[in-house]
Amino acid sequence: MRIAVYIPLLLSLLAPLGARPLSERCEPRLATWLLTVSALVLGTATTISLGLLAVTGLIRFPELATLGHWSAHDAQHDDPAELSVAMIAGLLLGAAVLMAARMLWRRARTLAAAVLEAECMPTEDGLVVVEDEAPDAFAIPGLPGRVVVSTGMLHTLDETERHILLAHERAHLSAHHYAFVALAQLGAAANPLLRPLATAVSYTIERWADENAATATGDRTQVAHTVAKAALAAHHHTPARAAGVGLAIFGRRGPLSAAGPVPRRVAALLAPPFGRHPVLAAATVVVLAATALSTAEAAHDLHLLLEAVGA
Repeated sequence: MRIAVYIPLLLSLLAPLGARPLSERCEPRLATWLLTVSALVLGTATTISLGLLAVTGLIRFPELATLGHWSAHDAQHDDPAELSVAMIAGLLLGAAVLMAARMLWRRARTLAAAVLEAECMPTEDGLVVVEDEAPDAFAIPGLPGRVVVSTGMLHTLDETERHILLAHERAHLSAHHYAFVALAQLGAAANPLLRPLATAVSYTIERWADENAATATGDRTQVAHTVAKAALAAHHHTPARAAGVGLAIFGRRGPLSAAGPVPRRVAALLAPPFGRHPVLAAATVVVLAATALSTAEAAHDLHLLLEAVGA
């Protein structure tokens, strides 16, 4: 436990370094999965590690040790962590649990509001058109979900570009991209060091939807042109009022092209499609495996410690 318990914390420092390479060199769907799972696993593992360290501090206090039938004297002798480290871990653990619970509550409320709003929207084929001069488009999860497009956006785009727009937004719904964003943000809420991973997920889901639109139309250049055109139009307008729920769900700030750095998305569409990049994927799996194994080993070592100090 003296080493294993700190490995997830160390990997949390290193993992953000891989967020940009994964998002820019790996096929978007695979990158989204890898980044989301990494954020969730590392966030969970670091929270567990903090909990294990906090427990080693708690059993040193006679009053608390008595409750668990442990020897506080033996715990002070055999404990693998300094009391100061254990106390800091306890404070960080409390903050992590509080932030994760707060994030879950907000996400649950936002998703519930989105579902209710989607149910109240009259639609044909899941498309809702709102009267607003500001070019805007977004997806609202529901049963089923809705794609909301402003009249300003429809007037900005031609027929082919509208088809691309709808393919992009429907990809968000069919692939449940809001779930990936929520899970990545949950890991980042528990461990702020993982925020670059959550940010990368917000980008890769847009790339994923871009690639779906390119597949649907068969013209990557046209999709790139549409992304750039919509970005330029949206830049000079205020988003539609109804966009609040959709943007909160997906963690975005604007329509089709305003989410994620637009030049990077356009450049990726103008280049050949990304492959799976097995080296990056394998490295990510190794990091996740090391995180899981070290956390399990640390938990086992704490179990042995508690048995050793049993009164």
